[in-house]
Amino acid sequence: MSDNIFTEELELNYTEVAPEIDFVEFEKVITSRRSVRVFGDEEVPEEVVQKAIEHGLLAPNSSNLQPWEFHWVRSEDKRSALSKMCFGQNGAKTAKHLIVCVAKTGTWKNNCQRMLASLEATSKKDGIEVPNAVKAYYSKIAPMAYGYMGPFGIFSPLKWAFYNTIGLFQVIFREPMFPSDLRTWAHKTTALACENIMLSIRAQGYDTLPMEGFDAKRVKKLLGLGCKDHVTMILGVGKRSAKGVYGPQFRFPKEDFIIKH
Repeated sequence: MSDNIFTEELELNYTEVAPEIDFVEFEKVITSRRSVRVFGDEEVPEEVVQKAIEHGLLAPNSSNLQPWEFHWVRSEDKRSALSKMCFGQNGAKTAKHLIVCVAKTGTWKNNCQRMLASLEATSKKDGIEVPNAVKAYYSKIAPMAYGYMGPFGIFSPLKWAFYNTIGLFQVIFREPMFPSDLRTWAHKTTALACENIMLSIRAQGYDTLPMEGFDAKRVKKLLGLGCKDHVTMILGVGKRSAKGVYGPQFRFPKEDFIIKH
């Protein structure tokens, strides 16, 4: 079997039937999700938030390496401290729960090994051999893609020069080459999970506010995060008050953003 996971169809003896979906109800969730600036007094059951975060963990993510972490801030004292780090904005002060969504750039190597171990365990259980292409991806290709940058990215210029030289002659991946690229990679995946969380909370009858306005350094200190942990956004969770939505939803003309080729 080929070692190329990108171009070969893998024979895994697995099928999954997609269930029927009520599109009208799905669209209702999408269109009724608003960034709520002020939450009311109604409490949000913990099981609602728990289920939403679990839905976040089901979001698509690069190579299934899951470079994320979700800090569910429930205690009143810590919520109060965190809301001040969000510049005291109403969506943070009135939220019943705060979820700090963290992109992690230091877990990919260990998670490659975890993926291999998980696949091997499933293989033994089901009697299906793990394809060589999959083994090669997690043991060789992923480390080449996400690694070889060195401490503080000192080897990144060499990695950039090497791959871009190859790129003169063939299709080649161009990122991540620098630690900043790796942060972007982790943020993209974590943001996908954030949207899952917000839609799940809306589907359960509650509301959210995604916040980028916060003092990241203080937030990281409050939660004990490290130098390879990066806050993507903070989600306020609650039930919208009567004045919680500041106006009708507005977007620029869709023709400005949908480009057909």
